Amino acid sequence: MTYLGDSGAVSAAFHPTHAAEQAVMGSGSTGRFVAPGSVTQGRFGLYEWHMPARTGGADAHFHRTFSESFYVMNGTVQLYDGARWVDASAGDFLHVPEGGVHGFRNVGEAAASMLILFAPGIARETYFRELADIAAAGRQLSEEEWTELFARHDQYRA
Repeated sequence: MTYLGDSGAVSAAFHPTHAAEQAVMGSGSTGRFVAPGSVTQGRFGLYEWHMPARTGGADAHFHRTFSESFYVMNGTVQLYDGARWVDASAGDFLHVPEGGVHGFRNVGEAAASMLILFAPGIARETYFRELADIAAAGRQLSEEEWTELFARHDQYRA
């Protein structure tokens, strides 16, 4: 039990859609920071991910300190479950615990969208901002620079 009061508390926090920050990746995909850990007391982070057709995504990787879940809202997203790529469509869900190898991509002819949930609510938006900044500046990172960037954000190639 985490709440010990006898009556409920006035503690809900409304966040209107226009207040959510977003970042555009080099692929054209847009990440919208619906509920980052900074607004959920670090309990979880919730992000919308919109991918134009044929935009690729994240290659196989894993995280040591947080889980990641994917819920497809529309279109077809290829999700990697550590063993195989599966075509996921609206309503499909993939949960990846800490250490689980996973990836995602849109290789289809239509746009796709999904929700991504991180738990606990680490500051994943800093990683997405950094990726967007690299793309916006037209920077080309070496393999060593990518490896260092990934490690700073608890992301390891599989």
